[in-house]
Amino acid sequence: MALLVRRAQREDARTLAALEARCFTYDRIGLTSFQRFVRRESSRVWVAVLDGVIVGYCIILTRKNSQSWRLYSLATAPEARGKGVARALMEAIETQAVIEHAQRVRLEVKVDNQAAIDLYRKLDFEVIDLLPAYYDDGTDGYRLQRTLA
Repeated sequence: MALLVRRAQREDARTLAALEARCFTYDRIGLTSFQRFVRRESSRVWVAVLDGVIVGYCIILTRKNSQSWRLYSLATAPEARGKGVARALMEAIETQAVIEHAQRVRLEVKVDNQAAIDLYRKLDFEVIDLLPAYYDDGTDGYRLQRTLA
């Protein structure tokens, strides 16, 4: 079982939208948005491929002349959880961020998503803010940040 992380391509958008629908019941990203993210210069989309199948993705948003990157979304297919998919995607983000001279990566996560919070803490992210009723279902969020070396 070889896990490959690569940049997303335009033809991946439909698969990413279907994966999104399987992974989230709130704040879903639609096909049109995935198509836009894949082609925009201010976003970077990576996919994780396991045995030829896309099993995860992450979206990074950047701004010109900013030293901060924002992890907008990260998803792992239910059947691929626990196989290092999210960690591999996060390592790809960090590697590219360092290459592009970013100094920090920020993200938001639901306060009740303990698995994601545990992963981010293992990757040296720290909670920097509480975001009351941040998600469309009324759930609070945390803003986390990791400073890069």
